[in-house]
Amino acid sequence: MEFPQRYLIRFSPREIPHVFTDILVIGGGIAGMRAALAVPGDLRVLVVTKDMAAHSNSNYAQGGIAGVISPEDRFENHIEDTLVAGAGLCNRELVELVVREAPGQIDDLVRLGTRFDQTEGALALGKEGGHSHHRIVHALGDATGFEVMRAVIDRVSDAPNIELWEKTFTLDLITHEGQCLGALVHRQRKGKLLIWASQTILASGGVGMVYRETTNPPVATGDGMAAAYRAGARLRDMEFMQFHPTVLYVAGSSRFLISEAVRGEGAWLRDKNGHRFMPEEDPRAELAPRDVVSRAIVKRMETTQHPNVYLDLSHIDSATVHRRFPGIEKVCSNFGLDITRDPIPVRPGAHYMIGGVEVDLQGRTSLPGLWAAGEVTSSGLHGANRLASNSLLEGLVFGKICADGAVNAARQMKESFVVPPIAPHGRARKPGDLDISDVTISLRSLMGRNMGIVRNEELLAEAAKSVSFWCKYALGREFPTRRGWELANLLTVARLMIWSATQRKESRGTHFRADFPEKDNANWLRHLPCPASLEID
Repeated sequence: MEFPQRYLIRFSPREIPHVFTDILVIGGGIAGMRAALAVPGDLRVLVVTKDMAAHSNSNYAQGGIAGVISPEDRFENHIEDTLVAGAGLCNRELVELVVREAPGQIDDLVRLGTRFDQTEGALALGKEGGHSHHRIVHALGDATGFEVMRAVIDRVSDAPNIELWEKTFTLDLITHEGQCLGALVHRQRKGKLLIWASQTILASGGVGMVYRETTNPPVATGDGMAAAYRAGARLRDMEFMQFHPTVLYVAGSSRFLISEAVRGEGAWLRDKNGHRFMPEEDPRAELAPRDVVSRAIVKRMETTQHPNVYLDLSHIDSATVHRRFPGIEKVCSNFGLDITRDPIPVRPGAHYMIGGVEVDLQGRTSLPGLWAAGEVTSSGLHGANRLASNSLLEGLVFGKICADGAVNAARQMKESFVVPPIAPHGRARKPGDLDISDVTISLRSLMGRNMGIVRNEELLAEAAKSVSFWCKYALGREFPTRRGWELANLLTVARLMIWSATQRKESRGTHFRADFPEKDNANWLRHLPCPASLEID
């Protein structure tokens, strides 16, 4: 079977409406909105997002944005912390670029109307795992993403050259003779449309929903990664999924992130017997990088035969807890937990995809006409493990960088852009009796068991066999609704993740192989590109 199948659905350019814009931005999170705001007013920008803009991953970010603000801190410190967390796979030149841009990006957000928390008239700075200094700016205590997105969405709404389409699903990128020329989308109540754009910026976010246990909102189904792969763009490092160590675990309830900043303020991790175990696992204890803490929690859960561990804030001043974590306090109170004295049950959950669409220092993908920013990308900033609170920063920096490059390219081709002849896409099988919900649930459970924090050859082979079968069974069909399109994208990305994890026979950063538990710099100190196609047995 052909993998990937080129398009999700049948379409004929003669039979559907066409829309034209200078720059198309796919994704309404921090990277996409920052890109849109950086486009000059004489160019038209269309931003499409498959749900409401306020439902992006960026909106739910709790911790904050890392930046060298304190006089005790130095750019070199932030750079070194990022490189250490990245376990040898960071692009140092890019890390230096992003870190040095951080203070300016934070200033820009303040000018856009973001109200960061302050202490005595200065920005309040938190500290999180892997950071050597207090350098995390935050807002509303533990709701930084909400406040940042409020400010940028307000500005986007006021910009006369920017149009925002919500409830618009990007089905596929449109290409002709090896160049991206826009996208095929499905808009609620309007159906299929072709959007033609001089330049396209992909900022569609991650794929946390490929796992049952995840901090991500339901929109994170890897649509942009899958569409880019089908269009021929290069993807890499898909084995590196970061798991957040502390996700609220109450059986039967939805999962909720307990921010890294809680441990940054001094919270301790204890097992079911009350034993604080992190000091014996790593000299940095609870402030070790996320991959270290996540594996230590899994190990402790196995040792104690208990489904979770506990986060203890009882030794921290209660006034500090109330001020710093109002959102977490409110959620936990719904379950009868007083976080100033009751231990919070937590366990790791899928949080951030480090791999993705390969981009260079200008945000260019391997597909001409397509730029990309944020979690959908593999930029080289995070290496094999993302340092806490570097993600919103990456979206801000690369959103601006992509916009600058796309604007220059769009100006050069503004007068010469013509719509090429795109042939109708052929027929596909109807979904028939396929139970989309059942396959989706089965996939997410399988990924948690076999492609989780600890992996081995046997588990990966079993996962590859199951996902290959589902791909063969489901991807040749044409789904008429969002749930089916999301399943197709989840299967596509899962296939690439499993393949990549199977290939990398070592442990590095977020990728841990129990059968290859050590780093192997001689063979694997490198990025792992995904193949252009894979056979489905």
